Amino acid sequence: MKIAILGTGNLGLSIAKGLIFSNAFTSLYLTKRNAEGIKDYEEYSKVKVTSDNREAVQNADILIFSVQPTQMERILEEIKDLLTEKHVIISTVTGFKIPRIEEIVGDQFIIRSMPNTAIAVGKSMTCLCSNEKGKKRIAIAEAIFNRLGTSIIIPENKMQAATVICASGIAFWMRLIRATTQGAVQLGFDAKDAQELSMQTCLGAASLLIESGKHPEEEIDKVTTPRGCTIEGLNEMEHNGLSSSLIKGLQASFKKINNISEK
Repeated sequence: MKIAILGTGNLGLSIAKGLIFSNAFTSLYLTKRNAEGIKDYEEYSKVKVTSDNREAVQNADILIFSVQPTQMERILEEIKDLLTEKHVIISTVTGFKIPRIEEIVGDQFIIRSMPNTAIAVGKSMTCLCSNEKGKKRIAIAEAIFNRLGTSIIIPENKMQAATVICASGIAFWMRLIRATTQGAVQLGFDAKDAQELSMQTCLGAASLLIESGKHPEEEIDKVTTPRGCTIEGLNEMEHNGLSSSLIKGLQASFKKINNISEK
């Protein structure tokens, strides 16, 4: 696949790293206004770095847009005359809906994707949706993102919520890992060991659910004994609003992303 990533910032660079390390392309163009900052990526075979979006579009079939929402319209206008039937547009841009893209570029294969930065290590949870025409090419997007983690197809009206759960969710989980690391330090571990304990336990919890397909409460029941230390800790966390705070945080992020998309 000949792929171009237009806008190689934090997320775009994470996608690029995932593509490079999974060898998922025949050629890869990376664009950035200040291309010098990512010039070292040309050390990888078949990777080209440029500040010219039009050059990238002319040399690619799969166009992954990873720019700020305020830049998306300008860039689409810049390259729309170059689009042909070979091109598949994959947008990772928050709040920029498919009808807006269609208004600018017309009847094209259009797919929205919402990966997260774990794509850099092949562990992204990526949500996908498309316009009617894009349904004929969505398998291409699945093939790309399944090499970089896991993907799921959802309706576009759930894309805002998916952004909160999956993309912003990385930050939420990082904060939980940081908190348990701090707790481990307070209990006597040095910082390095504390973070290792926290990270690996988080990974183990998620892996248990993925492998077993069970509900979290089933696994919780296995480690909570009557009058034991686990239920004591869980109840203290809930008394202090653990679940409530997480849900309120998700709701606050969802409200914010809806405000962004309306502007």
